[in-house]
Amino acid sequence: MRGRFSLRGRVMVAYGLLALGLSSVLALVTWKVVSDYLTEQRQSSAIVETSDNAAAFHYGVFGAPKPCNPAREGAECNSPTPRADVDVQALLNSLPSTDAASSMVYYSNRWYASTGRPSDLPPDLIATVLDGHTAHRSVTVGGQHVLAVGVPLRRPGEAFFEWHPLESLDNTLRTLKITLVVAAIVTALIGLAVGRLASTLALRPLAELTRVADAVARGQLDARLPAEKDRDLGGLARSFNQTAADLERRVAADARFAGDVSHELRTPLMTMLNSMQLIQNHRAELPAPVREPVELLGDDLDRFRRLVIDLLEISRDDGGDQGSREIVRIADLVRAAADATAGREVTTVAPEAEGLTLQADKRRLERVIANLVENAEDHAGGCKGVGVEAGGLGVIITVDDAGPGIAAEDRDRIFERFGRGETSGRGRGVGLGLAIVARHVQWHAGTIQVTDRPGGGARFVVELPAK
Repeated sequence: MRGRFSLRGRVMVAYGLLALGLSSVLALVTWKVVSDYLTEQRQSSAIVETSDNAAAFHYGVFGAPKPCNPAREGAECNSPTPRADVDVQALLNSLPSTDAASSMVYYSNRWYASTGRPSDLPPDLIATVLDGHTAHRSVTVGGQHVLAVGVPLRRPGEAFFEWHPLESLDNTLRTLKITLVVAAIVTALIGLAVGRLASTLALRPLAELTRVADAVARGQLDARLPAEKDRDLGGLARSFNQTAADLERRVAADARFAGDVSHELRTPLMTMLNSMQLIQNHRAELPAPVREPVELLGDDLDRFRRLVIDLLEISRDDGGDQGSREIVRIADLVRAAADATAGREVTTVAPEAEGLTLQADKRRLERVIANLVENAEDHAGGCKGVGVEAGGLGVIITVDDAGPGIAAEDRDRIFERFGRGETSGRGRGVGLGLAIVARHVQWHAGTIQVTDRPGGGARFVVELPAK
């Protein structure tokens, strides 16, 4: 469950299950109490109605009861004499109308019935009532659920029976059951909603921690948690803020170190470059065996120069350089930077992108375009073209190369410092150019990604928020 649900989801599910459990228990108790009460009331009502009809039948057969002295009359006191002119069937049919579906009587060893068949009565019910006890049974007769009630008459071995339909009771209980089930479901849904609200409130500090941690991960090392005075989260906030502050100081120290080293290297580097230029100017005068080492040394000095420049750029960003924003026409800036770096016209601007402007650090944005084109020219078989069009966050800049492309597993790694794609064939890069590109694009609140170019090669896609 932990692998499939987030913490907020687990809190919601816990609240929902708790609400469902409580509502289910309440529904079961309510069902038990109400159903038992309604059933008892229906049984009591049926017994009373059947007893009244039995008394009316007895009165019609035997007349009003006469005073009886058991000591003088003996057994005849409990065995009244029926009237001679009584029509039992007519009397049974003339009983007061109640909700009974059928009335039957066992009188003088014979069954009489207004409707229904005595054979549908449960044998144990008949035996119990003829034995002198009032009884009832829930039975189904002809597909109808009824309550069969039997009461003994005054003479032994005689009894009166009625069927009372239970359809109304069944409908009431069915409605109650549906209502309780719906109430339990609604309560569970309310529990989920309350759980979502509670989890949102409870996890708000965690969301803030996530936001600040993400900001630190993106390079905003001055981001801090504001909950240091919170009684529950103060310790965590202070520890996190202290860690972020230590990291910021360390990065700043590293940036200063890299910047200081780069500055210190610039003087001897310029001396070596000037000396190498002087040697190359007199290359024809050098012995043949020395020319190739001199060319190799020149290439390595050029790479060394680029490395120092990139280190200075990285240290400037790490040191907190805020830069300066100005309104620039994106098409003009990209065209100038890309064409100058490639030494030829490589830029194509869509008509709808000609007028797009952007508040940008001109130096940083030019460096993004120059590094991407230089990367394509030096390490990927040449730049196949640079495109500018409207879309995405505002403007989309694409840089295509003629290289073998970049494997999917390397497409994030190449933007790391000194990261190179192992399968991309870009092994001669110093590994800082694309890292600088990623930092500068992020500074402009944009995104950069690598895809495959139609026809082969890699395509770097930069999206920037334009106006």
